[in-house]
Amino acid sequence: MQPITFRRAAAGDVPALVGLVQSAYRGESSRAGWTTEADLLDGQRTDPEMVAGAIADSAGLVLLAEADGAPVACCQLERRDGYAYFGMFAVDPVRQGGGLGASVLAEAERHARDAWGAPELRMTVIVQREDLIAWYVRRGYARTGEISPFPYGDERFGRPRRPDLAFETLTKPLA
Repeated sequence: MQPITFRRAAAGDVPALVGLVQSAYRGESSRAGWTTEADLLDGQRTDPEMVAGAIADSAGLVLLAEADGAPVACCQLERRDGYAYFGMFAVDPVRQGGGLGASVLAEAERHARDAWGAPELRMTVIVQREDLIAWYVRRGYARTGEISPFPYGDERFGRPRRPDLAFETLTKPLA
């Protein structure tokens, strides 16, 4: 396996990041990994405007993991009042299950703690993704029981295949 390097994503990375995120969660290509949402949602996971906005956001960054100069994983971090938010996490489906995701998560935690002084990291996960929630719990995240609605009707986030989707907030202290 090639060594992984991390860097802040730039505007020129938008097309590759959209493709990476889409491949990790939607469509047939996502079924090569275990993070697929293809049974829950159709359509897009993100779009160029959303990724470009995340890259340009002065209160955050998109962290890009590369192997031999090619993007293999990413995540978004946002500074919020009293915590950092973790989102847009994607790992190339053919590289899932080998520790790359855990490395990206650890780098995101390190950055939020050391660069921003964030006392905790929060995220939201679709409640039906019990396997993914369990993965985060094994890495020290706690389920809060705080549930928020899925944005039904906003196809920027996909087309739900079932009527009961919702998000749960997970949190981890970074001290």
